[in-house]
Amino acid sequence: MPNATERARTARIVQSRHNARVKELRRAFAQPGRGERGLVAIEGELLLGEAVRSGLAVKTVFVRSGSEAVLERVAVEAGEVLELPTDVFASAVETESPQGVAALVGVPRFGLEEIFPERGAALVLVLAGLQDPGNVGTLIRSAEAFGASGAVLLPGTVNVWNAKAVRASAGSVFRLPVVSLGLEEMTLELRKRGVRLLATAADGDVALGAAGLEGPVAVGIGNEGAGVPAEVLAAADARVAIRCPGPVESLNAGIAGSILLYEAARQRAGAGR
Repeated sequence: MPNATERARTARIVQSRHNARVKELRRAFAQPGRGERGLVAIEGELLLGEAVRSGLAVKTVFVRSGSEAVLERVAVEAGEVLELPTDVFASAVETESPQGVAALVGVPRFGLEEIFPERGAALVLVLAGLQDPGNVGTLIRSAEAFGASGAVLLPGTVNVWNAKAVRASAGSVFRLPVVSLGLEEMTLELRKRGVRLLATAADGDVALGAAGLEGPVAVGIGNEGAGVPAEVLAAADARVAIRCPGPVESLNAGIAGSILLYEAARQRAGAGR
């Protein structure tokens, strides 16, 4: 098996912006997971290293001319390695200051059995109509950090494989089980499995510290502007409020959800879970 240095030396040089693989990379950034091969585009050494560490299949690596050293720092086994001139590389990636390496990767597919584990109390993050990919990625990262068993995306939530969401997750999206469900389907699954649904609301009647997050629970975070949709609030077992002593009307969705997940981890640690 060739090492990183040998792979860099044998990378195929592509000069055209219209090369089929370059076009596939560009399309994967714009429409993640929808191409012929269902791949997702990632950019940067950090995310490439996280993808490798997470066991994702790396199909194609694109390295900008002069940045080949990244292949020595990240021990990646890829189906193919392509070297692109600076202008061609910049035309295919999304960031304003390209980091010199990008890749097309196969993403994990999770089911409900990963979201609701047989052992231990489920802690499920529910994203209800979030549109800011930065918030989505931040919440996925916080969910992994604070021991959530998975996340459910309700209709209207931005694609978790959006490039900005992937970057904000810092690789957590590669590992945390995530599934997309309709509200009715999710509600049925929660009831069947004995999982309480809590929704965050500014006018919630349950203070966060008294929410009882030790047992199986799903926590709903709503749209950045409109909050948790009315139909989700109606399905919730309780509305939880994060009390703020300062003169602010509401918290950013990513911050509010992260606080809630931290509190769940704190209560579970106190309960010996």
